Amino acid sequence: MTTTPESIEELIDKLSLDSDPVREAIASELGALQSIYGDNSLTIWRPSQPGSRSVTPEPGTLHFEVTLSIDIPPGHVTDESSHQVNILVTLPPTYPSSSAPQLQLLSRYIGPYGVDAPLFGTVLRTFISRGAVEWTPDYVCVFDGLEWVKERCAEWLGERMSENKVGELMREDERGRTGLPRDGQNGEEADEGKPSSRTGRAPPAIPAEMPPGITITESEPIHDRKSAFVGRACRITDPSQVPLILEHLMSDRRISRAAHPIINAWRCKVGNILHQDNDDDGETAAGGRLAHLLQILEVDNVLVIVTRYFGGIHLGPDRFKHINQAARNALELGGFLDVPDEVHRGRKSGKSRGHAK
Repeated sequence: MTTTPESIEELIDKLSLDSDPVREAIASELGALQSIYGDNSLTIWRPSQPGSRSVTPEPGTLHFEVTLSIDIPPGHVTDESSHQVNILVTLPPTYPSSSAPQLQLLSRYIGPYGVDAPLFGTVLRTFISRGAVEWTPDYVCVFDGLEWVKERCAEWLGERMSENKVGELMREDERGRTGLPRDGQNGEEADEGKPSSRTGRAPPAIPAEMPPGITITESEPIHDRKSAFVGRACRITDPSQVPLILEHLMSDRRISRAAHPIINAWRCKVGNILHQDNDDDGETAAGGRLAHLLQILEVDNVLVIVTRYFGGIHLGPDRFKHINQAARNALELGGFLDVPDEVHRGRKSGKSRGHAK
């Protein structure tokens, strides 16, 4: 082929007329990709800057660009249902007999999120990495590679959207604008420092038993102006476990003596029904904020508890930031989150406590 075809249709026609049966197989593959992704989804690839220096490809190499639609992951509400990405597909002259195709992510953004190096590298290694797409000599496999890339891009997009939601919540908490009442409104500020009705309650003579198999993860305390916030989290399988777990925690003197021992929220899916509830434990609106955190993190079958020890100095909106962070630390430490570790830069610390009786 001495000249570059002007369109995918022209490329398919030329390959179909080639006497080499391998070229005919590639023509069929291109036609199938057009049928799957749409007539306008495949285009002949040309460098964006014709005058720029580039490496001359080996004769017989084919380049074309595919536009893929990346669906918005479930649970995220946006004005759009999908975002488009462009993938450069390079077919070496020896594809598919003895060489795999090469895929490259051309898009710099997926929706509003800038593509990072790990995702770019993941796409480049589609047919190389263990656990990615297995290449088999003599079999066309571009479709398999593109579908795998779609899945990786959708996962990456979901992670960025979740991180963005959490960041918004943290910023709102810092400003006292979560949509729940601000300090100084509806009694929040007046309530700060007032102990929970549970505070100081004498533990029962016989401590409440923890439901079988429950292990509570406890984060390191967050200290601010003599107040301390400790997050705990555990997996639950039935709503009936929640009061038993809370009662067990209240039988611990170091917890029951706190100003707000068991601020909590939980979500538990039984069959197709999602059960959920929260408790401020005297810290007005704190339980609702924890419930909001679980919702945006899309965490089910979990109970999260925050204990606040009041040091006598009012923290204002900062207390809600610490309550959310303590809860998030416990969730992350317990493995309830899918957000990569590097996002949190050292906040993950604490210990796992087995409370199963």
